Amino acid sequence: MVSTSKRSQYNFPGQTQVYHGKVRDVYTIHDKLLVMIASDRISAFDVILPKPVPFKGQVLNQIAEYFLTATRDITPNWLLSVPDPKASIGLKCEPVKIEMVIRGYLSGHAWREYNSGKRIICGEKMPEGLKQSDAFPDAIITPTTKAATGHDEDISKDEIIKQSIVSAEDYAIMEHYTKKLFERGTKMAKERGLILVDTKYEFGKYNNEIYLMDEVHTPDSSRYFYADGYAERQKNNEAQKQISKEFVREWLIANNFMGKENETVPDMPDGFVQQISNRYIELYEKVTGKHFVPSVYGDSDTYRNIIMGLEKLYHLS
Repeated sequence: MVSTSKRSQYNFPGQTQVYHGKVRDVYTIHDKLLVMIASDRISAFDVILPKPVPFKGQVLNQIAEYFLTATRDITPNWLLSVPDPKASIGLKCEPVKIEMVIRGYLSGHAWREYNSGKRIICGEKMPEGLKQSDAFPDAIITPTTKAATGHDEDISKDEIIKQSIVSAEDYAIMEHYTKKLFERGTKMAKERGLILVDTKYEFGKYNNEIYLMDEVHTPDSSRYFYADGYAERQKNNEAQKQISKEFVREWLIANNFMGKENETVPDMPDGFVQQISNRYIELYEKVTGKHFVPSVYGDSDTYRNIIMGLEKLYHLS
């Protein structure tokens, strides 16, 4: 199997902080810029799985670049440059401690809640009589708290404002951006023969203005169905053909793991890891219409590329 990138251990000039997340390594430069490196780590149920996935970081970084560039007319975002296939440089924003999840179809977590008998999720009513993968009459926003460790938790708009996690004014802006971004993502997916099922957006503040942060419409943050055959599969009660991390979650569930206490992460066969990699690459090619070119850069090359990117930004500033 090809080499993969796990946790980076760089030390950049002007570095003031480093944070290793579930998937990304984030370096703060002079408390003004962020260097975000997408590793090949993969997480599910808020747990980092034991084996990295080849080219996953590159796919995430390049899809995020693609959509951040394509949605700048909707909302300002953090991205300034992409000096390396796995790395991006952008503005350091103050994160909003809420993830804005929006769902156009009954799938994933919403389906599991619905199937257990619940009809309200995050304060949003779900109609009776739906089956898995049916479209909602209108997309619903189901926010979650953004946990530093452990599980994110469902929360309603009313609770967010009541707890002063976000002001009513800022939430209204985030809600507007979320709907517009989902509309754009849905349109772009349709043009490529895909259905954007659900996704999440993260926002932050820069100069007291709401900015879109992190990744957008990647397979880590989104779920896609193939449009071709969707209606027929629904009619026949067949599983939808999809590109997302959901099949990883389903595999883990089938192997008795849902991230709960006292559960052990099952060993991931190399063949299954390669299958995950293939799905990520497939989504990149499907959503962008571009051929995926695997990066040949090693860790030292990535470091040099980032340094050059930072020097260019400092020179321009």
